[in-house]
Amino acid sequence: MSGAGAPTLTIDASGARVVIVASSWHTEVMDGLIAGARAALADAQVTDVELVRSPGSFELPIVSQAAARGGADAVIALGVIIRGGTPHFEYVSAAATDGLARVALDTGVPIGFGLLTCDDDAQALDRAGLPDSREDKGREAVEAALATRAVLIGSFGSGARSS
Repeated sequence: MSGAGAPTLTIDASGARVVIVASSWHTEVMDGLIAGARAALADAQVTDVELVRSPGSFELPIVSQAAARGGADAVIALGVIIRGGTPHFEYVSAAATDGLARVALDTGVPIGFGLLTCDDDAQALDRAGLPDSREDKGREAVEAALATRAVLIGSFGSGARSS
């Protein structure tokens, strides 16, 4: 879900247990993403919310996997990677993205993808859900994960969770 054309989702996920896994880098951006995620969870009537910090974005998949295997009904993975002058950006972005997809597929638990991959700090701030931001990717990650959970429950009974 991104920018123009994004759906408006209204979801009641009361009773769900959700874990927010947030990277520790880029404090201002992360604070905005976490606030947006928390606001969306409150709007969806989710009261069982835990925040877990990972050292960085590369570690998001393994921490998200632990949360999923630990009984979370959805995991919201939040992080930010800023392009630099080395290939580090590509390696970390690909590893984190592929890892989060694998966690969702391996566990059957929806993973809200709130990993910003930006060219510079200004782009990240513009997506962080701060008062001057154009987008709120923390909120969008929650909406996507909860909507996916609703589809899984509606189409497959108790969901498609595997261990």
